[in-house]
Amino acid sequence: MSRTLDCISPIDGSVYASREVMALDAARDKIADMRTAQAAWAARPLQERIDLVMAGVAAVGAMNDEIVPELAHMMGRPVRFGGEFGGFNERASHMAAIAAEGLADLQVGEDETFKRYIKRVPHGVVFVVAPWNYPYMTAINTVAPALIAGNVVLLKHATQTLLVGERMAAAFHAAGVPAEVFDNIFLDHDTTSALIAGNAFDFVNFTGSVGGGQQMERAAAGTFTGVATELGGKDPGYVMEDADVDAAVDTLIDGAMFNSGQCCCGIERIYVHESLFDTFLEKALAVVRGYKLGNPLEQATTIGPMANVRFAAEVRAQIAEAVEAGATAHIETFSEDDGGAYLTPQILTGVDHTMRVMRDESFGPVVGIMPVKDDAEAIALMNDSEFGLTASLWTADIDRAQRVGDQIETGTVFMNRADYLDPGLCWTGCKNTGRGGGLSLIGYHNLTRPKSYHLKKVTK
Repeated sequence: MSRTLDCISPIDGSVYASREVMALDAARDKIADMRTAQAAWAARPLQERIDLVMAGVAAVGAMNDEIVPELAHMMGRPVRFGGEFGGFNERASHMAAIAAEGLADLQVGEDETFKRYIKRVPHGVVFVVAPWNYPYMTAINTVAPALIAGNVVLLKHATQTLLVGERMAAAFHAAGVPAEVFDNIFLDHDTTSALIAGNAFDFVNFTGSVGGGQQMERAAAGTFTGVATELGGKDPGYVMEDADVDAAVDTLIDGAMFNSGQCCCGIERIYVHESLFDTFLEKALAVVRGYKLGNPLEQATTIGPMANVRFAAEVRAQIAEAVEAGATAHIETFSEDDGGAYLTPQILTGVDHTMRVMRDESFGPVVGIMPVKDDAEAIALMNDSEFGLTASLWTADIDRAQRVGDQIETGTVFMNRADYLDPGLCWTGCKNTGRGGGLSLIGYHNLTRPKSYHLKKVTK
């Protein structure tokens, strides 16, 4: 009996798209065809692979006028923000530019007797499981460098953004990338786990929830398949006493609320030096009270619905529990708040780390703000989390930011910015945020395996 995946639009709760899942045997056959095609793809000149990938990227860009409203329908991001192609193109372009360096042989030494070097060899079949919150940018993080490195790639996208992988595959195929080299697939959880457990893939890159990452690792147990994970976050901001308050408010509150708070590295808790706390709070409240909650297809809307009613329900529960425990919710309920996917953005004070809103991932438009007296208190609070993706430090003193950053358990340290993925830097995390490293030169190292050559010359 066939099964379908349904994308439920947060705009009105209707079924926006449906696709039938592929059966296990059919998926195995597809992967076998891709495995057969991988050697020939890897044998193509590097520049040819780069050119084809970048042509695919450009073809996605040519679809942007259709993609933007499609994303609004699928996951609720307002059309006024124009989609993801800027970041999508930036990341792919950077990985293309550094490919020769990232994939170059590591020269160990050569003399009259020996030649020694280490090659970067593609894994083979790479399986990318991408999330719905930034569906194009998160996918291209792995798809572009994996293909450039000589792997073949199978993409499985989240049901909430069901059409994204299909669009990417169509664009890349139109640009000349064979379907046996890169394609999209619709799978249910059981089939996905069975494929991983059956050693169908040589490398798995998963972005999603902690529970989803655990399922991936359990499925791969005993197969020795590499699994890279980017999971939950509870990213902090710390505003020091010498910070530019206006800049800190603008960036941190945007980092907390943009995309209805549904960002991997969104700001979910803010610690402000006690001397700036009242000023920071007043300015933050003014920003949030100026938002326009509404239909994401309307240009006036600055904050749309959350992607799913159940996601909004979790955020409401965290807020209600915090208020019951003594926190203050400062934003009055917006008239457009329907008790479902359309949720009032919220700022909380009087919070502490006994509350779930300061511990659990919220992944929604809510942020708790706490005063702190010094760096030591801020560091302790920032590290008091099961997650470790990014932290945002606000100060005029770069040496101080580096000292504080060295003591924070996180994958990235920002100073005077937040919620941005620089493709020149390794995108990584620690603790329950998972293990892996995307983009940068390290991204190429993770999407290949080292192969050593120790060649003894024949001498007389």
